[in-house]
Amino acid sequence: MKTLSLTLATLLATTAPAIAQDQAAPAATTPAVTTNETIKPQPVPTIPSAIATSPDGSIAVTVATDGEGHATYSVTRKGTLIVKPSRLGFLFTDAPKFDRHLKIETVTRDKADSTWTQPWGEWKTIRDNHTEMRVRLRETDRLQRAIDVVFRLQDDGIGFRYVFPDQPNFKTVNIAEELTQFAFAEDATAWWKPGFEWNREEYLYNRTPLADVGTAATPITLKLARGTHVALHEAALTDYAGMNVAKVEGNTLKAVLTPGAGAPKVTRTGPFATPWRTLILSDDAPGLYMSHIELNLNEPNKLGDVSWVKPGKFVGVWWNMITGKWSWATGPNHGATTAHVKTYIDFASANKIPGVLVEGWNVGWDGDWFGDGTAMQFDTPTPDFDAGYLAKYAKSKGVYLIGHNETGGSASHYDGQLDRAFAFARDHGIPAIKTGYVTDAGQIERVDPDGSQHREWHEGQWMVNHYTRVVTTAAKYKVSIDSHEPVKDTGLRRTYPNWIAREGSRGMEYNSWAGKNPPEHEANLAFTRMLEGPMDFTPGVLSLKGTDDSDLLSTIAKQLALYVVLYSPVVMAADTPENYAKYPAAFQFIKDVPTDWSDTRVLNGEVGDFVTFARKDRKSNDWYVGSVTDENARTLTVALDFLDAGRTYTAQIYRDGPGADYKTTARHAITIETKRVRKGDTLTLALAPGGGQAIRFKAR
Repeated sequence: MKTLSLTLATLLATTAPAIAQDQAAPAATTPAVTTNETIKPQPVPTIPSAIATSPDGSIAVTVATDGEGHATYSVTRKGTLIVKPSRLGFLFTDAPKFDRHLKIETVTRDKADSTWTQPWGEWKTIRDNHTEMRVRLRETDRLQRAIDVVFRLQDDGIGFRYVFPDQPNFKTVNIAEELTQFAFAEDATAWWKPGFEWNREEYLYNRTPLADVGTAATPITLKLARGTHVALHEAALTDYAGMNVAKVEGNTLKAVLTPGAGAPKVTRTGPFATPWRTLILSDDAPGLYMSHIELNLNEPNKLGDVSWVKPGKFVGVWWNMITGKWSWATGPNHGATTAHVKTYIDFASANKIPGVLVEGWNVGWDGDWFGDGTAMQFDTPTPDFDAGYLAKYAKSKGVYLIGHNETGGSASHYDGQLDRAFAFARDHGIPAIKTGYVTDAGQIERVDPDGSQHREWHEGQWMVNHYTRVVTTAAKYKVSIDSHEPVKDTGLRRTYPNWIAREGSRGMEYNSWAGKNPPEHEANLAFTRMLEGPMDFTPGVLSLKGTDDSDLLSTIAKQLALYVVLYSPVVMAADTPENYAKYPAAFQFIKDVPTDWSDTRVLNGEVGDFVTFARKDRKSNDWYVGSVTDENARTLTVALDFLDAGRTYTAQIYRDGPGADYKTTARHAITIETKRVRKGDTLTLALAPGGGQAIRFKAR
């Protein structure tokens, strides 16, 4: 890498054309000059603006200051303005805001082009080709504080963050709010879910004009009037409050940080960097998903050898609790008994499914635990759950157990048991734990060492640090974490590869209850929640039956397609063994489909309407396709250009059968057929209302 620092003194010696040339692209390094001569500082003009472009030149960012010294950034793509000049800055709880009387003091540039390998994921190798511009903003008034704004530009988007340098007059930083804005230059359609509501991230997506957005969680996905698609999110959320966005006026959004228990939303000691604010830019919806900017903006793996992190499918003592047949609490309907779990182990072993999730196995579930998990003991089984016997039995069957640690929102109580909980998991051959934080937003229980009690938000700074403590402590015991009621995913699975999945949206359980997910939900998720990273959606309910024998708003073929569409390296076969026994032909696809991929393509899609994915198995030459639609029937033509050249494949097709419709008793209609195909062929996908199609391309 080469770095160029443009100081004000250097700019005095350049001509105006030279400045413009430097702003257009990274420049060569100027040799350093060392001298012992004392030079009297000279007044120099402020740099008027700084420009950076992406490697292919399609995206440009301009940073400037106005007449009052407000700093702004703007973004263009292919010559079209995407983000108008938008404010940068901060409000503090104990100091004047960083907003006015700013000048651009220095501009530093960098670039890199490299590839790195994921230990697991949707792509085996990731390319990181970017340019970087670091702009130092300094106050011209008496305080003279400085903050850097660092921009990274890829050909498919940008990320920017603030860096607080080490400075004697600004050590401890108490942030009340960011002043970051996103002033979109065009009207747009927005897909978003509300922020700061009681049910955390578990809301359906609204589709509204951008001007009608209220306060929204990120990612928020936009389709601008001229067709450009934008996904606004953040990356590398560590030791900071999560970002939501709120409408200012017109098409302008502003960052709104998640509160904490105290007045500052963030307290840090310099030097430090904020998370990246990210904008993925694409001609269409599929291009949003194909971006790697979130992962590339995170630090590399900090855990070293992570060969112990194992992707895989699992069944579990779960759906019968969701539907009300069994209970988490002990008693006559207790689900997590030795006998029940043994049945699931036998089923998993017979069908070569490596994992068995068990919920409700530990002391603490009896009584009203929602929002108060202080009775939970994470290394103490209930009397009817013989953990030692089941661990040995599972191992003898080639199966492992997956643990469940529900905190009831009592995060400090869980903090005090982390080592005990993960030592118990290690000693019982449990490689992964599903954690839970079921309590209303803003009601996480925090107890400080002095005994004082506070209430926190799931995505406030204190909880962001708690989730990181959980993941890093689990890594010491070679345990992976699947977080439910989580902090949003911002690409930290690159840094901590044992953070294998999260929930963070409405999953399959909502299909069991009243107020079910509508048929468009999964097509919304593909271009909203799934832009964060893996989601533990728990698909595969082939019975299509929920609580009180209610009907799921899906066809059986769609349930199969979700294994390809909604990615997670640990994915559940959520239905019960007895229900799978009723649909053995469809269940075959669930047994076959992998959970770890070497390549992924999005073949088509529109946000909230339909999407088709193709993914290549990391352990074979087989490809898989999954396609889902909303409430409308669709016919899609797919070119098989993703298949490997020179190979012949047997396409094992699972499609909606004659008359299939999510609204009728024909939701179970499915046709299973095979045909021989090669690269360059095309297939027609006929999707029923609320339906889907799943295909395995088995290499010959």
